[in-house]
Amino acid sequence: MSSSELETQQKSTDNLQEQAPNAEINAAERDSAPEAEDPDFAAAEQYKNKGNDLLKTKEFSKAIDMYSKAIELYPSSAIYYANRALAHLRQENFGLALQDGVSAVKTDPSYLKGYYRRAAAHMSLGKFKLALSDFEYVAKCRPNDKDAKFKYYECNKIVKMRAFERAIAVDKPEKTLSEMYTDLENITIEDDYKGPQLEDGKVTLQFMKDLMEHYKAQKRLHRKFAYKILCDIDVYMRAQPSLVDIKVPGEEKFTICGDIHGQFYDLMNIFEINGLPSEKNPYLFNGDFVDRGSFSVECIFTLFGFKLLYPNHFFLSRGNHESINMNQMYGFTGEVTAKYTSTMADIFTQVFNWLPLCHCINQKILVMHGGLFSSDDVTLDNIRRIDRNCQPPEEGLMCELLWSDPQQWMGRGPSKRGVGIQFGPDVTETFCKLNNLDYIIRSHEVKDMGYEMAHNGQCITVFSAPNYCDTMGNMGAFITITGNNLTPKIRSFEAVPHPDVKPMAYANSLMNWLA
Repeated sequence: MSSSELETQQKSTDNLQEQAPNAEINAAERDSAPEAEDPDFAAAEQYKNKGNDLLKTKEFSKAIDMYSKAIELYPSSAIYYANRALAHLRQENFGLALQDGVSAVKTDPSYLKGYYRRAAAHMSLGKFKLALSDFEYVAKCRPNDKDAKFKYYECNKIVKMRAFERAIAVDKPEKTLSEMYTDLENITIEDDYKGPQLEDGKVTLQFMKDLMEHYKAQKRLHRKFAYKILCDIDVYMRAQPSLVDIKVPGEEKFTICGDIHGQFYDLMNIFEINGLPSEKNPYLFNGDFVDRGSFSVECIFTLFGFKLLYPNHFFLSRGNHESINMNQMYGFTGEVTAKYTSTMADIFTQVFNWLPLCHCINQKILVMHGGLFSSDDVTLDNIRRIDRNCQPPEEGLMCELLWSDPQQWMGRGPSKRGVGIQFGPDVTETFCKLNNLDYIIRSHEVKDMGYEMAHNGQCITVFSAPNYCDTMGNMGAFITITGNNLTPKIRSFEAVPHPDVKPMAYANSLMNWLA
């Protein structure tokens, strides 16, 4: 974390990504003399400086604590809110970041970085028009600031693109991918292609082994086979229910993994540690396969390939990142377009709409990406009846399955992300009792050890992307159970090296600034 991202009370030059103009610094300093005489302000500054140091070392939770103490002592500094907003953005707590951005602007309307923080939170939540108004305001205040103009231009481009997409959208019966691409057999395989090939149009174990080695060497699967896998997955997923029941017999092992986020080499490490998927070694991957990591294409075709090879022993749940808004912002759309075509990116959007929302193991463990609900009366049958063939809505059961998070305290609360809810141990206990479940497993959140046991053991978080985005320093984890012993066994693991392609390499340029 560059110190230039942290506003200080001393004159400085912010010459990196955000390029804060001197006017911002002067605005923050204009009453520095009387403030210096205030003992609360002096103590608050010490907390802020500690927070800045922690933010630089990526200790975001501790940084938030320091900024919160600064705000408690001296709530009149927009800088404290803005810096805490930045820490919340790094933790993907977009709802809390938005609150702090709003507070920064209210506290000091002349502090332009407050508008940037608010805009960043709105962008992260897909609220591009609201973000645009903040970027526009800063650009007008700083007409000669190239950085401000760039942010306004990029955000305006996204707003116009989405308006165009809505304008040309036509309601018509949806065709399967196989119907759309009847000429698939006519795609030519070039003579110089030496990569894996489907056998009679089917995925085999040898194909999967060859594909993974091919990907490790940073080579691409031929588009003909890529399209074929997508067509076959589309047909299969359309026939699946929104809640898939899984039966794990006897002493057989079953493995549950969390977010992968395009970290292909860490995915390969999971298979190295725990064994390749097979009928005797089944897996469930619990959403967020793509985005942020720059090997998302390799991850998703590997996962789809194993699903086709072992349809009854390899399972995939939808995460909040299997959606068009997230894919366009956080890199997957750009990566697919760069490695294949924009048409294939559109195909992924259609396929993701058909991914199941959750899985129930042996009628005792419910696995979903996000969490539980704003109502106590939700049953498994309610989940089964969800019409999932759509983009995730902003409220309701599907939204909460993909977005909600647990909290330590009782009851429910607003989401720190700005979407879904937060639910306490009493909510989890009530849900499990109503549906005769032992516990739930969810993902969706970075954890230091790759997992967290919460709510008296009834809510387990598993996250399988170690050193998330090459910055977080966390471990990854996966969970194993057996059919006759549903007590979870958890294995943590460290990140492995990967080729020098940075996370978010294919993301929208404005989102790269946010990241």
